[in-house]
Amino acid sequence: MNKQDYKIHIIGAGVSGLIAAKVLEDNGYSAVIIEATDRAGGRVKTDIIDGYQLDRGFQVLLTAYPAAQKYLDLESLDLQEFIPGASIFKKGKQTIIGDPLRDASLLLPTLFSGIGTFSDKLKILKLNNRLKKKNLSDIFADKEASTLSYLKGLGFSAEMINDFFKPFFSGIFLENKLDTSSRMFEFVYKMFGEGYATLPKAGIEAIPKQLSQNLKSTIFKFNTKVASLKDGEVTLDDNTKLENHFTIVATDASHLISNVKNQTTRWKSCDTLYFTAESRIIRKPLIGLIPKNGALINNIFYHTSLGTTTTPNKELLSVTVIDNQNLSNEMLIERVKEELKEHCSIHSCEFIKLYNIPMALPQLSDLKYEIPPSETRLTSSIFLAGDTQLNGSLNAAMISGERAAQAVIETISGKFFSESMTSKNS
Repeated sequence: MNKQDYKIHIIGAGVSGLIAAKVLEDNGYSAVIIEATDRAGGRVKTDIIDGYQLDRGFQVLLTAYPAAQKYLDLESLDLQEFIPGASIFKKGKQTIIGDPLRDASLLLPTLFSGIGTFSDKLKILKLNNRLKKKNLSDIFADKEASTLSYLKGLGFSAEMINDFFKPFFSGIFLENKLDTSSRMFEFVYKMFGEGYATLPKAGIEAIPKQLSQNLKSTIFKFNTKVASLKDGEVTLDDNTKLENHFTIVATDASHLISNVKNQTTRWKSCDTLYFTAESRIIRKPLIGLIPKNGALINNIFYHTSLGTTTTPNKELLSVTVIDNQNLSNEMLIERVKEELKEHCSIHSCEFIKLYNIPMALPQLSDLKYEIPPSETRLTSSIFLAGDTQLNGSLNAAMISGERAAQAVIETISGKFFSESMTSKNS
């Protein structure tokens, strides 16, 4: 059979599914991507509302991700860089801390911030140096502990943990106790240290748009839902049955395949609220943190402190809430406005949109960086992709998509891939 004669379906047009399609194309195969929504992107989407770019959840691209460097044309994304630091709102004051080795303007504010002790700042330098030398495979081979116990073990003061690490990494891990694996902490910390947190000028959806545009022979079926899967057949919601040689499931598989019914992924949720304001309380492109226990708001960010493709009339402010305390949407909006006044002295802002994001990040244990292609196989012809296979990151989504596609190619051709996303020198 010719390569083009194989019927390969990919379920889900998120980043993982798009990478799988690219790897198949690069090896002479073509896939059909079936996507339930109106466009590619999965959890990585941007809406334009009233001239404002609203990402569905506060997301950033870390330029140090090895998979991003491999699969994205970073230059053409026109990446806008965050300053490597944070603005902390505590007891009515705004204090800036950051990495003065990456941005010299942060040296004096960090030294005199009053956040953490001088000893804490030395420990941060030590941690930076240690993780710079530690490769990614070693990070994910280490014994797991909670991030909180890991930081305590390094001797950081309670104040440093509560005022910086907890609010900053809670916003990344989407949980406010720092229960997340120390492997994920080391990985993310290393990536922040070796590159920049960025946003494409056109918003986070520029990433899947670029990946989609690079596909030449892949066919997309949008607004199409899959009801069930079995070897050799994909059944759609309208009971249409599609003949199939191989399927890559790049979305939650538990409702599609009987084999994984008992392995449902648990998800972390969050809420992102967008407001307009006349002016910015944080002048530079820094994330704002609120370390107060019991506060709804975890972080704030002025998207208009970075360059955007659209030209908005006012400043655009996003607010991330990790635990909405079961408030109604109306009550959540009002309480967030009250907290913006109380903690950040933001007195006048106009609400635009609220995104409730129930499946923001997979809740995983025994986190991995890599997976051999063979381990993506569920049945003789069905393969699993997505960050749920490894760890909750864009990097993991890309690697798992690559591995699932390689597994399909290995099954067809008998040709085996060497690890192509090595982390030895990363």
